[in-house]
Amino acid sequence: MEGLCVKLFEASRKYKMKRHKAEAIGMVDSFEASHEGIKTVDIQKRCEFSGTSHLCIYFVTWNMNGQVPCEDIAKLVGEDRKYDLLVMGLQEAPRNNICKLLKNTLADTHMLLGKSVMQSVQLYVFGPKNSEQFTREVKVDKHEVGGLGWLIRRKKGAVAIKISYKGIQMVFISCHLSAHARNVEERNLQFKHISNSLFSKNRNPYAKSAQLTVWLGDLNYRLQGINSYPARDLIHGNLHQMLTSKDQLLQEAERGEIFNGYCEGALDFKPTYKYDIGSSSYDTSHKVRVPSWTDRILFKIDSNNINATLHSYEAIESIQSSDHKPVKAHLCLKLNK
Repeated sequence: MEGLCVKLFEASRKYKMKRHKAEAIGMVDSFEASHEGIKTVDIQKRCEFSGTSHLCIYFVTWNMNGQVPCEDIAKLVGEDRKYDLLVMGLQEAPRNNICKLLKNTLADTHMLLGKSVMQSVQLYVFGPKNSEQFTREVKVDKHEVGGLGWLIRRKKGAVAIKISYKGIQMVFISCHLSAHARNVEERNLQFKHISNSLFSKNRNPYAKSAQLTVWLGDLNYRLQGINSYPARDLIHGNLHQMLTSKDQLLQEAERGEIFNGYCEGALDFKPTYKYDIGSSSYDTSHKVRVPSWTDRILFKIDSNNINATLHSYEAIESIQSSDHKPVKAHLCLKLNK
């Protein structure tokens, strides 16, 4: 165990030193110059909400595993709803009318601005009551990827909403990519196909491009190069940050395959999959799956006029009705004068 910790720590340290050295001298090698990878951004604990921020957005992604306890929906949306927009991406959502349940839960404070549904892959955007005056150009799209998930209403693919709110053009994407640790290249291809497909029909070359793009969902990238029990030992010792060097998503982004130029908060929370349903214990089945950060929220700013501040990025560990833990993020946008 001690030897493993030393190796993981050294791998993480060398990677950070390499990046810091390149940034300090304003240069990167020829490989790194071709892409940016994923930038890990700091969490600013103090939330300004909409007092000095132009727009405050609360994101939630959750693979529901076909379950929908009403009390869990209430936990997801929170009680102190000071956010402007709620963006909720769901995967493996059940047949129940989730939209109606969300509307009823949020009835006192928020209204539905847009939804995009492809069976079990779903996306909802809620705004404050009477926020229609700030909302323009709500469009939806979807892209299905291969597999037989439709047989059990558990599709793979993505649904998206394009919306202009308070003058900011945004695209939100809820996705569910292929499972299993071995299918890294398949997930990479699915990401590229989805990125190229969404909103591509009748695309206006003169239309204003998205200033904020957010992917949230069960991306299904796993930990690679470590067995289940050593990984669990690190997690139980609150040393799970040492596992980030084994994360396939970060590895593939570093190679320039996916999510070029996107940002993500630090993975300070425990891996969100796979749990025994009804508990906070990792998989005790015969498969003894390696815990992984399958559920992620990543964002990209494509405007010099917007500053983004991430105020939280964490798992909701109190929810136990699925084999995934939901992940939430709180992002505030401020327009430069």
